[in-house]
Amino acid sequence: MSSRRPPALLLDLVLVVAALLDVWANVDSEDRLPRVCGLVAALALLLRRHRPLLTFAFTLPTALTGDAVFATMAALYTLSSLSRRRGLLAVCALTFAVSDFMPWPWTSLEVDELGETYTLVDITFTLATAAAPVFLGQLVQARRELSLRLAQISEAREQEQLLTAQAVLAKERAQLAREMHDVVSHQVSLIAVQAGALQVGSPDAEARAAAATIRRLSVQTLEELRHMVGVLRASGSRPTELTPQPSLTDLRRLIDASGIETVLETDLPDGLPPALQRAVYRTVQEALTNVRKHAPGATATVRIRHRGDTLRATVTNTAATRPALRLPGAHHGLVGLRQRAALLGGTVTSGPTPDGGHTLCLTLPADARTDPDRAEHAG
Repeated sequence: MSSRRPPALLLDLVLVVAALLDVWANVDSEDRLPRVCGLVAALALLLRRHRPLLTFAFTLPTALTGDAVFATMAALYTLSSLSRRRGLLAVCALTFAVSDFMPWPWTSLEVDELGETYTLVDITFTLATAAAPVFLGQLVQARRELSLRLAQISEAREQEQLLTAQAVLAKERAQLAREMHDVVSHQVSLIAVQAGALQVGSPDAEARAAAATIRRLSVQTLEELRHMVGVLRASGSRPTELTPQPSLTDLRRLIDASGIETVLETDLPDGLPPALQRAVYRTVQEALTNVRKHAPGATATVRIRHRGDTLRATVTNTAATRPALRLPGAHHGLVGLRQRAALLGGTVTSGPTPDGGHTLCLTLPADARTDPDRAEHAG
């Protein structure tokens, strides 16, 4: 875990204080010009991020007139960390070295045999002092650019992984679409054809009515399958809307098509959020499906009530009057209902009744607006 960097203004103020201390320690109080140059150089450091070259120019006189060179070195470091002009940096470093080496006021250098050695040492030290901020600034600039490149590479790699995952998902969705079209749609089409033949040829009125219901449901299922095949083949390449979602106005048609003798009691007001209407519809749909599968011959009662800030939908069925047939099922219906209710801040409960029947109850807050259908589609 990387440590947090101090604020830029605080760091600039620290550098200004350090430059002032350098002037106080290395410039004689009687030397007025070096002190003024040192003060100007220290204050100029506040401009170093926005005007690095101008800052260096303001700090150069303090290196020329005295021994306080901290401000000049800080300005040269900042210029080196922000500029890519190697020639300019070399000129600035050489100018700093000359200004720091030359005495003030300018006089001729007197070098004797013993002093020549110390002069060479002084020149070497001055050049090193001028080169160090440049090298350090260039190193910081290279590190900053390397970090940026690494971040860009990481982002590109994540994007590549996302595209790969999307390509795999598109392939799987296309394969699933082919299976649905070639197998499921074909089977449902045969069911619709056979039901139509039974509807026309059966002498029994009840059998014809049941065949008509089967044929109507098969046709409706085929339409939904075709739409879902289109959704799968789109593979995320363009926005694809789900089939128009049901509302409470579709409840009566759902009950009539269920083939179960059902009483509907509701007092819901108009204008309920679509998410609530869909949750109630799906709950009633699942409950009637379970009655048809597990309680043949039973009757059902659907009660939907709105009291205060709570909406409650209850589906109760009587005991079965004939044996139930074994039908395939994934046993995910109630799990899906509970997940849908949880998205809306509600609950789903179910259990047997004293007379051998079963009840399913959905409780929701009346102001719920989260849309589980769209959440599932987006996921």
